[in-house]
Amino acid sequence: MGTSRDRVIQTLRHEPTDRAPRDLWATPAMESQRGDELAEMLRRFPNDILRPDFRYPGGHRSRGAMSEQGTHTDAWGCGWQISQRGEAPELKHSPLADARQVAAFRPPANLLDKANFAAVNKSCAGTSRFVLAWTDVRPFDRLQWLRGPEAALADLRAGARPARDLLAMLHDFYSREIALWAGTEVDGIVIQDDWGTDRGLVLPPQVFRDLFKPLYRDYCREIHARDKFVFFRSSGNLEAVMEDLVEIGFDAVHAHLYSMNVESLAERFRNRIVFWGGSDAQNLLVQGTVEDVKAAVRRVRMAFDCGHGGVIAQCLWDVRASFHNVAAAMEQWLARLPAQVQTK
Repeated sequence: MGTSRDRVIQTLRHEPTDRAPRDLWATPAMESQRGDELAEMLRRFPNDILRPDFRYPGGHRSRGAMSEQGTHTDAWGCGWQISQRGEAPELKHSPLADARQVAAFRPPANLLDKANFAAVNKSCAGTSRFVLAWTDVRPFDRLQWLRGPEAALADLRAGARPARDLLAMLHDFYSREIALWAGTEVDGIVIQDDWGTDRGLVLPPQVFRDLFKPLYRDYCREIHARDKFVFFRSSGNLEAVMEDLVEIGFDAVHAHLYSMNVESLAERFRNRIVFWGGSDAQNLLVQGTVEDVKAAVRRVRMAFDCGHGGVIAQCLWDVRASFHNVAAAMEQWLARLPAQVQTK
């Protein structure tokens, strides 16, 4: 058995592995309110994937503490509110709601000009785990936050100029961000955009293909050229564009597996792309029994965990979920599967 980094790389290359790599995510509320339980879980089931030591600097438009209760403005000028500490922020203000403001808008260059990546490389040098960088590269999400979700989606459906101009601006900025991250010593880089609902994409697949697929392909080419892996974190049902994600060049994808047909996905895409968790087991962790949780993990493993990579044991833990349910999920990833599964 090699290191955690070896295990993740073998998984991403669809090579034989001793087990699926672990990647437990904890919400901010979990870290602040139940830190002792989180520490115990990570002691029992250490993560194989690590985030580097890095924080984006503030921008000229930034106001307030972005992780604290109350209102704040991010570096792009988008206004957010957190009702209770540890909860996800809610969008309250979109600076480009008036389309006439798009032409004069400029991305926050100082966000990258002042970024210090020295600590990133130090993080990489000091660990044997796979270091995965979570970038701020999310053109679809950022477009919605800047214009407002309703206006942005209407622009994209119509192919309106404000959306196209803003996307071009975002792509120039994010291409620079990708180049900076690709120049570090991290092992992988995350691009994220929330495209899905439980029923499917929030926009027709052709919009994804026409406007966003070329952008993602550019990012993947830059990252692969620097010998790094690319992860795509999204939400919901991505079945309509799974083939596109493979063609783009993503090495791993996170989506809600249970909003899709798990077995059909495995049949079509096993050995072509890695499924980075995303079983949408969070509701099960909160509402289900230990046996419910084990059955959910077992279903994913029966489909994807064939002993030669292809799946990462990702799990999201928030304060509503019990320690016992999360431990059951982690334990089930180590349980022995029927022999025929290993030979698929």
